[in-house]
Amino acid sequence: MKRLYVFSIRSFIGPFIVTLFISMFILVMQFFWIYIDDLMGKGLSVWVILELLFYVSASLIPLALPLAILLSSIMTFGNLSENNELTALKSSGLSLYRILKPLTVVVFCIALFTFYFANYIIPISNLKWHSLIFDIQNTKIASILTPGSYNQDLDGYAIKIKSIQNDKFQDIIIHDHTDQNALKTIRAKKGRVYKSVNNKYLYFELKDGFMSEEMATQTPNFDENGKLVSSGNNNHPSRRTNFETATYKIDLSGFSMNRSRDDMFKNEHEMLNVFQINYAIDSLLKEKKEANVNFVTGSILDLMYFQKALISDSAKTNSKSIVHFNELSQIEKQNAIVGAQSRLRRKNETLQSQINYNQAVDYNNNKYWIEFHRKFALTYAIIVLFFIGAPLGAIVRKGGFGAPVVIAALLFMVYFVLISIGDSLANSGVVSPFIGMWFASFLLTPIAWFVLRAAANDAPVFNKESWVKLFSRLRKK
Repeated sequence: MKRLYVFSIRSFIGPFIVTLFISMFILVMQFFWIYIDDLMGKGLSVWVILELLFYVSASLIPLALPLAILLSSIMTFGNLSENNELTALKSSGLSLYRILKPLTVVVFCIALFTFYFANYIIPISNLKWHSLIFDIQNTKIASILTPGSYNQDLDGYAIKIKSIQNDKFQDIIIHDHTDQNALKTIRAKKGRVYKSVNNKYLYFELKDGFMSEEMATQTPNFDENGKLVSSGNNNHPSRRTNFETATYKIDLSGFSMNRSRDDMFKNEHEMLNVFQINYAIDSLLKEKKEANVNFVTGSILDLMYFQKALISDSAKTNSKSIVHFNELSQIEKQNAIVGAQSRLRRKNETLQSQINYNQAVDYNNNKYWIEFHRKFALTYAIIVLFFIGAPLGAIVRKGGFGAPVVIAALLFMVYFVLISIGDSLANSGVVSPFIGMWFASFLLTPIAWFVLRAAANDAPVFNKESWVKLFSRLRKK
Protein backbone atom coordinates (compact mmCIF):
# COMPACT_ATOMS: atom_id res chain seq x y z
CA MET A 1 0.00 0.00 0.00
CA LYS A 2 2.91 2.35 0.67
CA ARG A 3 4.07 1.86 -2.90
CA LEU A 4 0.62 2.88 -4.11
CA TYR A 5 0.75 6.02 -1.99
CA VAL A 6 4.23 6.92 -3.22
CA PHE A 7 3.23 6.19 -6.81
CA SER A 8 0.11 8.37 -6.59
CA ILE A 9 1.93 11.27 -4.96
CA ARG A 10 4.81 11.13 -7.46
CA SER A 11 2.34 11.05 -10.35
CA PHE A 12 0.62 14.14 -8.96
CA ILE A 13 3.53 16.29 -7.76
CA GLY A 14 5.26 16.55 -11.15
CA PRO A 15 2.26 17.88 -13.11
CA PHE A 16 1.30 20.08 -10.13
CA ILE A 17 4.66 21.89 -10.07
CA VAL A 18 4.69 22.32 -13.86
CA THR A 19 1.12 23.62 -14.03
CA LEU A 20 1.73 25.93 -11.05
CA PHE A 21 4.65 27.60 -12.82
CA ILE A 22 2.66 27.85 -16.04
CA SER A 23 -0.28 29.40 -14.17
CA MET A 24 1.99 31.86 -12.40
CA PHE A 25 3.61 32.86 -15.69
CA ILE A 26 0.23 33.51 -17.32
CA LEU A 27 -1.02 35.57 -14.37
CA VAL A 28 2.19 37.59 -14.11
CA MET A 29 2.03 38.36 -17.85
CA GLN A 30 -1.56 39.48 -17.34
CA PHE A 31 -0.40 41.79 -14.55
CA PHE A 32 2.31 43.33 -16.73
CA TRP A 33 -0.21 43.77 -19.53
CA ILE A 34 -2.44 45.79 -17.20
CA TYR A 35 0.37 47.95 -15.79
CA ILE A 36 2.57 48.18 -18.89
CA ASP A 37 1.78 51.89 -19.35
CA ASP A 38 2.85 52.63 -15.79
CA LEU A 39 6.12 50.72 -16.07
CA MET A 40 7.33 51.87 -19.49
CA GLY A 41 9.43 54.98 -19.75
CA LYS A 42 10.04 55.39 -16.03
CA GLY A 43 13.74 54.46 -16.11
CA LEU A 44 13.23 51.76 -13.50
CA SER A 45 16.20 49.68 -12.46
CA VAL A 46 16.29 45.93 -12.84
CA TRP A 47 16.15 45.48 -9.06
CA VAL A 48 12.92 47.48 -8.81
CA ILE A 49 11.30 45.35 -11.53
CA LEU A 50 12.48 42.15 -9.82
CA GLU A 51 11.19 43.37 -6.47
CA LEU A 52 7.80 44.17 -8.00
CA LEU A 53 7.76 40.79 -9.74
CA PHE A 54 8.54 38.99 -6.48
CA TYR A 55 5.73 40.64 -4.50
CA VAL A 56 3.20 40.31 -7.32
CA SER A 57 4.02 36.62 -7.76
CA ALA A 58 3.40 36.02 -4.07
CA SER A 59 0.01 37.76 -4.22
CA LEU A 60 -1.01 35.75 -7.32
CA ILE A 61 -0.39 32.33 -5.77
CA PRO A 62 -3.98 32.02 -4.39
CA LEU A 63 -5.31 32.44 -7.93
CA ALA A 64 -2.72 30.16 -9.51
CA LEU A 65 -3.10 27.31 -7.01
CA PRO A 66 -6.73 26.42 -7.86
CA LEU A 67 -5.87 26.28 -11.56
CA ALA A 68 -2.77 24.19 -10.87
CA ILE A 69 -4.71 21.78 -8.63
CA LEU A 70 -7.47 21.41 -11.20
CA LEU A 71 -5.17 20.87 -14.17
CA SER A 72 -2.71 18.56 -12.40
CA SER A 73 -5.51 16.36 -10.96
CA ILE A 74 -7.09 15.97 -14.41
CA MET A 75 -3.69 15.17 -15.95
CA THR A 76 -2.74 12.69 -13.23
CA PHE A 77 -5.90 10.59 -13.33
CA GLY A 78 -6.19 11.06 -17.07
CA ASN A 79 -2.75 9.48 -17.47
CA LEU A 80 -3.66 6.67 -15.05
CA SER A 81 -6.86 5.94 -16.97
CA GLU A 82 -5.25 6.23 -20.41
CA ASN A 83 -2.49 3.76 -19.43
CA ASN A 84 -5.06 1.38 -17.85
CA GLU A 85 -3.29 1.76 -14.50
CA LEU A 86 -6.44 2.99 -12.83
CA THR A 87 -8.34 -0.01 -14.22
CA ALA A 88 -5.70 -2.37 -12.82
CA LEU A 89 -5.96 -0.76 -9.39
CA LYS A 90 -9.74 -1.09 -9.40
CA SER A 91 -9.57 -4.71 -10.54
CA SER A 92 -7.31 -5.48 -7.57
CA GLY A 93 -10.13 -4.47 -5.23
CA LEU A 94 -9.31 -0.82 -4.60
CA SER A 95 -12.10 1.72 -4.91
CA LEU A 96 -11.59 5.19 -6.34
CA TYR A 97 -11.99 6.66 -2.86
CA ARG A 98 -9.09 4.50 -1.61
CA ILE A 99 -6.96 5.52 -4.58
CA LEU A 100 -7.72 9.20 -3.92
CA LYS A 101 -6.83 8.92 -0.22
CA PRO A 102 -3.09 9.81 -0.41
CA LEU A 103 -3.68 12.66 -2.84
CA THR A 104 -6.53 13.92 -0.67
CA VAL A 105 -4.11 14.23 2.24
CA VAL A 106 -1.65 16.10 0.02
CA VAL A 107 -4.36 18.46 -1.26
CA PHE A 108 -5.58 19.14 2.30
CA CYS A 109 -2.01 20.03 3.26
CA ILE A 110 -1.78 22.36 0.25
CA ALA A 111 -5.11 23.93 1.23
CA LEU A 112 -3.93 24.54 4.81
CA PHE A 113 -0.69 26.00 3.49
CA THR A 114 -2.73 28.22 1.17
CA PHE A 115 -4.79 29.54 4.09
CA TYR A 116 -1.65 30.26 6.09
CA PHE A 117 -0.08 31.92 3.06
CA ALA A 118 -3.21 33.96 2.31
CA ASN A 119 -3.55 35.00 5.94
CA TYR A 120 0.02 36.01 6.76
CA ILE A 121 2.13 36.33 3.61
CA ILE A 122 -0.24 37.74 1.01
CA PRO A 123 -1.25 40.81 3.10
CA ILE A 124 2.43 41.74 3.31
CA SER A 125 3.02 41.15 -0.41
CA ASN A 126 -0.10 43.16 -1.28
CA LEU A 127 1.14 45.96 0.93
CA LYS A 128 4.55 45.93 -0.72
CA TRP A 129 3.49 45.79 -4.36
CA HIS A 130 0.69 48.32 -3.94
CA SER A 131 3.15 50.71 -2.33
CA LEU A 132 5.71 50.06 -5.06
CA ILE A 133 3.28 50.47 -7.96
CA PHE A 134 2.01 53.69 -6.33
CA ASP A 135 5.54 55.06 -6.30
CA ILE A 136 6.08 54.02 -9.93
CA GLN A 137 2.81 55.60 -11.06
CA ASN A 138 3.79 58.88 -9.41
CA THR A 139 7.14 59.05 -11.17
CA LYS A 140 6.90 61.91 -13.70
CA ILE A 141 9.66 60.92 -16.11
CA ALA A 142 7.30 59.30 -18.61
CA SER A 143 5.33 62.53 -19.07
CA ILE A 144 8.30 64.84 -19.71
CA LEU A 145 8.31 64.37 -23.48
CA THR A 146 4.74 64.65 -24.69
CA PRO A 147 4.55 65.34 -28.45
CA GLY A 148 2.71 68.45 -29.55
CA SER A 149 2.49 70.36 -26.25
CA TYR A 150 4.72 72.08 -23.73
CA ASN A 151 5.44 70.14 -20.58
CA GLN A 152 6.47 71.92 -17.37
CA ASP A 153 6.72 69.00 -14.95
CA LEU A 154 10.41 69.73 -14.53
CA ASP A 155 10.76 72.85 -12.40
CA GLY A 156 12.42 75.61 -14.38
CA TYR A 157 11.98 73.96 -17.79
CA ALA A 158 9.38 74.00 -20.53
CA ILE A 159 9.94 71.31 -23.16
CA LYS A 160 8.09 70.72 -26.40
CA ILE A 161 8.77 68.20 -29.16
CA LYS A 162 7.06 67.50 -32.46
CA SER A 163 7.36 63.70 -32.43
CA ILE A 164 9.28 60.98 -30.64
CA GLN A 165 9.92 57.31 -31.40
CA ASN A 166 11.77 55.21 -28.84
CA ASP A 167 14.56 57.57 -27.74
CA LYS A 168 14.77 59.69 -30.94
CA PHE A 169 12.79 62.89 -31.41
CA GLN A 170 12.17 65.58 -34.02
CA ASP A 171 11.99 69.39 -33.54
CA ILE A 172 12.60 70.09 -29.87
CA ILE A 173 12.33 73.38 -27.99
CA ILE A 174 13.73 73.72 -24.46
CA HIS A 175 13.10 76.88 -22.42
CA ASP A 176 15.44 77.01 -19.43
CA HIS A 177 14.23 79.29 -16.58
CA THR A 178 16.53 77.95 -13.89
CA ASP A 179 18.61 81.15 -13.95
CA GLN A 180 16.47 84.10 -12.86
CA ASN A 181 18.75 86.59 -14.57
CA ALA A 182 18.72 84.89 -17.98
CA LEU A 183 16.36 83.02 -20.25
CA LYS A 184 17.83 80.22 -22.36
CA THR A 185 16.09 78.76 -25.37
CA ILE A 186 17.47 75.71 -27.15
CA ARG A 187 16.09 74.49 -30.45
CA ALA A 188 17.20 71.53 -32.55
CA LYS A 189 15.81 69.69 -35.56
CA LYS A 190 16.45 66.22 -34.18
CA GLY A 191 18.25 64.35 -31.46
CA ARG A 192 18.23 61.57 -28.92
CA VAL A 193 17.30 61.47 -25.22
CA TYR A 194 18.58 59.13 -22.54
CA LYS A 195 19.10 58.98 -18.80
CA SER A 196 22.32 58.66 -16.88
CA VAL A 197 23.31 55.39 -15.28
CA ASN A 198 22.35 56.66 -11.82
CA ASN A 199 19.01 58.03 -13.16
CA LYS A 200 19.82 61.50 -11.81
CA TYR A 201 20.24 63.33 -15.13
CA LEU A 202 18.42 63.52 -18.45
CA TYR A 203 20.68 64.01 -21.48
CA PHE A 204 19.65 65.43 -24.84
CA GLU A 205 21.96 64.78 -27.78
CA LEU A 206 20.98 67.64 -30.10
CA LYS A 207 21.77 68.05 -33.81
CA ASP A 208 21.48 71.04 -36.12
CA GLY A 209 20.20 73.72 -33.77
CA PHE A 210 21.00 76.87 -31.82
CA MET A 211 20.88 78.25 -28.29
CA SER A 212 19.81 81.83 -27.55
CA GLU A 213 20.37 83.46 -24.17
CA GLU A 214 18.58 86.67 -23.20
CA MET A 215 19.36 88.65 -20.05
CA ALA A 216 16.44 89.72 -17.91
CA THR A 217 15.55 93.40 -17.37
CA GLN A 218 17.13 94.86 -14.22
CA THR A 219 14.81 96.79 -11.88
CA PRO A 220 15.80 100.29 -10.71
CA ASN A 221 17.23 100.70 -7.19
CA PHE A 222 16.32 103.47 -4.70
CA ASP A 223 17.98 104.56 -1.45
CA GLU A 224 16.29 105.07 1.93
CA ASN A 225 15.18 108.60 1.01
CA GLY A 226 13.56 107.42 -2.20
CA LYS A 227 16.20 108.78 -4.52
CA LEU A 228 17.09 106.82 -7.62
CA VAL A 229 20.45 105.13 -7.25
CA SER A 230 20.55 103.16 -10.51
CA SER A 231 18.03 103.20 -13.31
CA GLY A 232 18.53 99.55 -14.05
CA ASN A 233 18.88 98.21 -17.53
CA ASN A 234 15.91 98.28 -19.83
CA ASN A 235 17.85 96.67 -22.61
CA HIS A 236 17.78 92.91 -23.20
CA PRO A 237 21.33 91.88 -24.05
CA SER A 238 21.34 88.48 -25.72
CA ARG A 239 23.51 86.11 -27.64
CA ARG A 240 22.94 83.22 -30.00
CA THR A 241 25.09 80.17 -30.59
CA ASN A 242 24.62 77.77 -33.48
CA PHE A 243 25.74 74.16 -33.23
CA GLU A 244 25.80 71.03 -35.32
CA THR A 245 25.90 68.67 -32.32
CA ALA A 246 25.52 69.44 -28.65
CA THR A 247 24.58 67.72 -25.39
CA TYR A 248 22.23 69.32 -22.90
CA LYS A 249 21.87 68.02 -19.34
CA ILE A 250 18.87 68.39 -17.02
CA ASP A 251 18.92 67.47 -13.36
CA LEU A 252 16.33 64.82 -12.43
CA SER A 253 17.16 64.45 -8.75
CA GLY A 254 13.69 65.64 -7.79
CA PHE A 255 12.01 63.25 -10.20
CA SER A 256 13.55 59.93 -9.32
CA MET A 257 11.22 57.33 -7.89
CA ASN A 258 10.75 58.08 -4.20
CA ARG A 259 9.71 55.14 -2.06
CA SER A 260 6.69 55.97 0.06
CA ARG A 261 6.10 54.54 3.51
CA ASP A 262 4.18 51.28 3.69
CA ASP A 263 2.10 52.77 6.51
CA MET A 264 0.06 54.60 3.87
CA PHE A 265 -1.56 51.31 2.81
CA LYS A 266 -1.35 49.08 5.89
CA ASN A 267 -4.97 49.63 6.94
CA GLU A 268 -6.45 48.65 3.57
CA HIS A 269 -8.78 45.66 3.58
CA GLU A 270 -6.60 43.28 1.60
CA MET A 271 -3.50 44.12 3.66
CA LEU A 272 -4.84 42.51 6.85
CA ASN A 273 -5.06 38.96 8.17
CA VAL A 274 -8.23 37.50 9.70
CA PHE A 275 -7.29 38.53 13.25
CA GLN A 276 -6.56 42.11 12.20
CA ILE A 277 -9.81 42.16 10.20
CA ASN A 278 -11.78 41.11 13.30
CA TYR A 279 -10.12 43.86 15.32
CA ALA A 280 -10.78 46.42 12.57
CA ILE A 281 -14.46 45.42 12.34
CA ASP A 282 -14.91 45.69 16.12
CA SER A 283 -13.26 49.11 16.16
CA LEU A 284 -15.34 50.29 13.21
CA LEU A 285 -18.64 49.19 14.76
CA LYS A 286 -17.66 50.73 18.10
CA GLU A 287 -16.93 54.07 16.43
CA LYS A 288 -20.23 53.89 14.54
CA LYS A 289 -22.17 53.23 17.75
CA GLU A 290 -20.47 56.10 19.58
CA ALA A 291 -21.11 58.45 16.66
CA ASN A 292 -24.81 57.54 16.52
CA VAL A 293 -25.19 57.97 20.30
CA ASN A 294 -23.50 61.38 20.12
CA PHE A 295 -25.72 62.37 17.21
CA VAL A 296 -28.93 61.40 19.03
CA THR A 297 -27.79 63.08 22.25
CA GLY A 298 -26.85 66.24 20.38
CA SER A 299 -30.19 66.31 18.59
CA ILE A 300 -32.10 66.00 21.87
CA LEU A 301 -30.03 68.69 23.56
CA ASP A 302 -30.42 70.92 20.54
CA LEU A 303 -34.19 70.54 20.67
CA MET A 304 -34.22 71.27 24.41
CA TYR A 305 -32.08 74.33 23.78
CA PHE A 306 -34.58 75.72 21.30
CA GLN A 307 -37.42 75.04 23.72
CA LYS A 308 -35.58 76.76 26.57
CA ALA A 309 -34.62 79.65 24.35
CA LEU A 310 -38.24 80.09 23.26
CA ILE A 311 -39.45 80.01 26.86
CA SER A 312 -36.77 82.46 28.07
CA ASP A 313 -37.46 84.88 25.22
CA SER A 314 -41.19 84.74 25.79
CA ALA A 315 -40.70 85.31 29.52
CA LYS A 316 -38.97 88.59 28.82
CA THR A 317 -41.73 89.93 26.62
CA ASN A 318 -44.83 88.41 28.15
CA SER A 319 -45.96 87.26 31.52
CA LYS A 320 -47.09 84.00 30.00
CA SER A 321 -44.57 81.11 29.80
CA ILE A 322 -45.50 80.33 26.19
CA VAL A 323 -46.15 82.72 23.32
CA HIS A 324 -48.70 81.50 20.79
CA PHE A 325 -48.01 81.98 17.12
CA ASN A 326 -51.27 83.88 16.59
CA GLU A 327 -50.26 86.46 19.20
CA LEU A 328 -47.19 87.49 17.20
CA SER A 329 -47.10 90.39 14.83
CA GLN A 330 -46.75 89.85 11.09
CA ILE A 331 -43.03 90.59 11.12
CA GLU A 332 -42.50 88.35 14.14
CA LYS A 333 -44.42 85.56 12.41
CA GLN A 334 -42.22 85.85 9.33
CA ASN A 335 -39.07 85.84 11.48
CA ALA A 336 -40.33 82.81 13.41
CA ILE A 337 -41.10 80.93 10.17
CA VAL A 338 -37.72 81.80 8.65
CA GLY A 339 -35.96 80.77 11.85
CA ALA A 340 -37.83 77.46 12.00
CA GLN A 341 -37.06 76.76 8.34
CA SER A 342 -33.38 77.48 8.90
CA ARG A 343 -33.25 75.17 11.90
CA LEU A 344 -35.06 72.41 9.99
CA ARG A 345 -32.73 72.84 7.02
CA ARG A 346 -29.69 72.54 9.29
CA LYS A 347 -31.27 69.50 10.93
CA ASN A 348 -31.82 67.85 7.54
CA GLU A 349 -28.24 68.55 6.50
CA THR A 350 -26.93 67.13 9.76
CA LEU A 351 -29.15 64.08 9.41
CA GLN A 352 -28.01 63.49 5.82
CA SER A 353 -24.38 63.77 6.90
CA GLN A 354 -25.00 61.17 9.60
CA ILE A 355 -26.69 58.88 7.05
CA ASN A 356 -23.73 59.24 4.70
CA TYR A 357 -21.37 58.45 7.55
CA ASN A 358 -23.28 55.28 8.45
CA GLN A 359 -23.31 54.19 4.80
CA ALA A 360 -19.56 54.72 4.55
CA VAL A 361 -19.00 52.68 7.73
CA ASP A 362 -21.24 49.89 6.44
CA TYR A 363 -19.36 49.89 3.13
CA ASN A 364 -16.00 49.57 4.87
CA ASN A 365 -17.39 46.91 7.17
CA ASN A 366 -18.61 45.02 4.10
CA LYS A 367 -15.14 45.22 2.57
CA TYR A 368 -13.55 43.79 5.69
CA TRP A 369 -15.99 40.86 5.76
CA ILE A 370 -15.37 40.17 2.07
CA GLU A 371 -11.64 39.81 2.70
CA PHE A 372 -12.36 37.69 5.79
CA HIS A 373 -14.47 35.16 3.89
CA ARG A 374 -12.24 35.26 0.82
CA LYS A 375 -9.38 33.57 2.68
CA PHE A 376 -11.54 30.67 3.85
CA ALA A 377 -13.43 30.30 0.57
CA LEU A 378 -10.15 30.06 -1.34
CA THR A 379 -8.98 27.19 0.87
CA TYR A 380 -12.22 25.31 0.35
CA ALA A 381 -12.20 25.98 -3.42
CA ILE A 382 -8.87 24.17 -3.78
CA ILE A 383 -10.37 21.04 -2.22
CA VAL A 384 -13.53 21.24 -4.35
CA LEU A 385 -11.60 21.70 -7.59
CA PHE A 386 -9.46 18.67 -6.75
CA PHE A 387 -12.57 16.52 -6.29
CA ILE A 388 -13.83 17.81 -9.63
CA GLY A 389 -10.58 17.37 -11.54
CA ALA A 390 -9.47 13.95 -10.28
CA PRO A 391 -12.69 12.00 -11.07
CA LEU A 392 -13.13 13.97 -14.27
CA GLY A 393 -9.69 12.84 -15.41
CA ALA A 394 -10.66 9.25 -14.63
CA ILE A 395 -13.81 9.64 -16.73
CA VAL A 396 -12.18 11.40 -19.69
CA ARG A 397 -9.29 8.89 -19.84
CA LYS A 398 -6.96 11.40 -21.52
CA GLY A 399 -3.60 12.52 -20.17
CA GLY A 400 -0.88 14.92 -21.23
CA PHE A 401 -1.42 18.56 -22.12
CA GLY A 402 -4.16 18.02 -24.71
CA ALA A 403 -7.70 17.41 -23.56
CA PRO A 404 -6.89 18.02 -19.84
CA VAL A 405 -5.72 21.56 -20.59
CA VAL A 406 -8.88 22.36 -22.54
CA ILE A 407 -11.16 20.89 -19.87
CA ALA A 408 -9.26 22.60 -17.05
CA ALA A 409 -9.33 25.93 -18.88
CA LEU A 410 -13.10 25.71 -19.34
CA LEU A 411 -13.73 24.67 -15.73
CA PHE A 412 -11.42 27.35 -14.38
CA MET A 413 -13.16 29.91 -16.55
CA VAL A 414 -16.46 28.87 -14.98
CA TYR A 415 -14.88 29.07 -11.51
CA PHE A 416 -13.38 32.51 -12.24
CA VAL A 417 -16.70 33.84 -13.58
CA LEU A 418 -18.51 32.55 -10.49
CA ILE A 419 -16.09 34.13 -8.02
CA SER A 420 -16.18 37.37 -10.03
CA ILE A 421 -19.98 37.42 -9.90
CA GLY A 422 -19.97 36.70 -6.18
CA ASP A 423 -17.35 39.37 -5.57
CA SER A 424 -19.31 41.96 -7.57
CA LEU A 425 -22.57 41.14 -5.79
CA ALA A 426 -20.92 41.34 -2.38
CA ASN A 427 -19.13 44.62 -3.18
CA SER A 428 -22.34 46.21 -4.45
CA GLY A 429 -24.22 45.09 -1.33
CA VAL A 430 -26.73 42.96 -3.24
CA VAL A 431 -25.82 39.89 -1.19
CA SER A 432 -23.95 39.43 2.06
CA PRO A 433 -20.16 38.96 1.98
CA PHE A 434 -20.62 35.36 3.13
CA ILE A 435 -22.88 34.45 0.19
CA GLY A 436 -20.81 36.42 -2.30
CA MET A 437 -17.49 34.85 -1.37
CA TRP A 438 -18.87 31.32 -1.03
CA PHE A 439 -21.06 31.58 -4.13
CA ALA A 440 -18.65 29.65 -6.39
CA SER A 441 -18.03 26.95 -3.79
CA PHE A 442 -21.77 26.46 -3.18
CA LEU A 443 -22.35 25.84 -6.89
CA LEU A 444 -19.27 23.67 -7.47
CA THR A 445 -19.76 21.37 -4.48
CA PRO A 446 -22.76 19.46 -5.98
CA ILE A 447 -20.84 19.15 -9.25
CA ALA A 448 -17.86 17.67 -7.40
CA TRP A 449 -20.13 15.20 -5.60
CA PHE A 450 -21.84 14.16 -8.84
CA VAL A 451 -18.59 13.69 -10.81
CA LEU A 452 -16.95 11.79 -7.92
CA ARG A 453 -19.90 9.38 -7.61
CA ALA A 454 -20.00 8.88 -11.38
CA ALA A 455 -16.28 8.08 -11.55
CA ALA A 456 -16.43 5.77 -8.54
CA ASN A 457 -19.33 3.82 -10.05
CA ASP A 458 -17.90 3.91 -13.60
CA ALA A 459 -21.04 5.65 -14.81
CA PRO A 460 -21.00 6.57 -18.52
CA VAL A 461 -21.21 10.32 -17.97
CA PHE A 462 -20.07 11.27 -21.46
CA ASN A 463 -21.93 8.45 -23.19
CA LYS A 464 -24.52 9.81 -25.60
CA GLU A 465 -26.84 6.84 -25.18
CA SER A 466 -27.04 7.28 -21.40
CA TRP A 467 -28.10 10.90 -21.77
CA VAL A 468 -30.72 9.94 -24.38
CA LYS A 469 -32.15 7.34 -22.00
CA LEU A 470 -32.17 9.88 -19.14
CA PHE A 471 -34.10 12.47 -21.15
CA SER A 472 -36.53 9.84 -22.42
CA ARG A 473 -37.28 8.81 -18.83
CA LEU A 474 -37.84 12.42 -17.85
CA ARG A 475 -40.27 12.90 -20.74
CA LYS A 476 -42.31 9.84 -19.72
CA LYS A 477 -42.60 11.19 -16.20
